[in-house]
Amino acid sequence: MEVKAVVKGLKGSAFKVRRVVNVVRGKRVADALNILRFLPTPTAREVAKVIKSAAANAENNFQLPPENLIVSKIFADDGRMMKRFRPRSRGRVSPILKRSTHVTVIVEEV
Repeated sequence: MEVKAVVKGLKGSAFKVRRVVNVVRGKRVADALNILRFLPTPTAREVAKVIKSAAANAENNFQLPPENLIVSKIFADDGRMMKRFRPRSRGRVSPILKRSTHVTVIVEEV
């Protein structure tokens, strides 16, 4: 049975979050959390929260044992972009794109 958890509006670009997400895909939940604990990127902490949430959903809502769960699917999609502008020389502007990410985690029983 597949159990899902989603976080929307995570700060940071999807490109940077995908590097973290690709490391834990297909691993057991306990192993994935252990790997994320030692990754140096700040997004690893946020991805770990989503994985813990998916595991808690599986345990509390569907009575699945947490030691038998694996991260079957995990992906990071582009979220909303805040557009800001910075003044440049000769009266011009250059855009600043503050990106966000939607992270989806699907865990299932082995």
